Amino acid sequence: MSPEIDFRQGILALAPLAGFTDLPFRSIVKKIGVDLTFSEMISANALKYRCAKTFKMLEKSPQESPYIVQIAGSDLDAIKEAVLILNDYEGIDGIDLNCGCPVPKIISQEAGSSLLLNLPHMQAILETIKKYSNKRYTSAKVRLGFNTKIPEEIAKACERAGVDFISMHGRTRAGAYKAEVDYEAIARAQACVNVPIIANGDITSYEKALHVKEMTGCKSLMIGRGAVGNPWIFHQIKHGNVGIEKEKILEMVLEHFDAMVVCYADKATAIFRKHLHTYSKGFREASEFRNRINRIDDETQMRATIREFFSQNN
Repeated sequence: MSPEIDFRQGILALAPLAGFTDLPFRSIVKKIGVDLTFSEMISANALKYRCAKTFKMLEKSPQESPYIVQIAGSDLDAIKEAVLILNDYEGIDGIDLNCGCPVPKIISQEAGSSLLLNLPHMQAILETIKKYSNKRYTSAKVRLGFNTKIPEEIAKACERAGVDFISMHGRTRAGAYKAEVDYEAIARAQACVNVPIIANGDITSYEKALHVKEMTGCKSLMIGRGAVGNPWIFHQIKHGNVGIEKEKILEMVLEHFDAMVVCYADKATAIFRKHLHTYSKGFREASEFRNRINRIDDETQMRATIREFFSQNN
């Protein structure tokens, strides 16, 4: 039986973030304090055509429970087929519809945030997921709108479709990731529906998390980019603004790297560089460290370089 998500107490969720919130990263943040994880965004069409790479993206760590798979798409038949395929996978507790991705490639397929231009169709997709899914939860990740802010209308359409919760990013698609996050708009959405809304957008510290909860009236928070290079933000939010020992940072970075090696084998070292770029921010001689790791391909050498850099910064 799927574990219950306790929205009454409020939860912390890791946002789906393509290229970053993969299996190794999710396994790390789950240990730190995340209550709910999502897969990276998965194309409903890719599931329908049974792409091997896509099925690899469905894998989760043993600690990930509850675990939601996020799909993207616009065609109702492809959505239905994707849901029926996911029904055969155990360990998935819910299906989330991406209604927020601003990337032109996704927009051109009338998926992602373009669904916010056609709320009846967005609602029909969510109703299709709800109808055919055998998972406990159906949810939607949305923005405030495409060009204009219509948070109340979006939230009501999701609620009519029967979703169990909504994750709302406080920008429009036009605002991309640069416009100021409108937490008051999220508050208006939460006030007009009875389903829980998880507030999302620019949560980068313990203090900001408290501010967002106060501004939105949402008990639950979702963090994506704010956790990249700083996964311990979840621990700080849960346990108060406690400092993280430098020894613990080294331990977590090495554990993350080891998980990458298990997942990606000989490609792990190259893929992990982007994480090291963010992990090293704020440390002494970070620029020189980044230049060094950009030239390292050997796993053993990379591990030694990581240990040396973070140890000397203690």
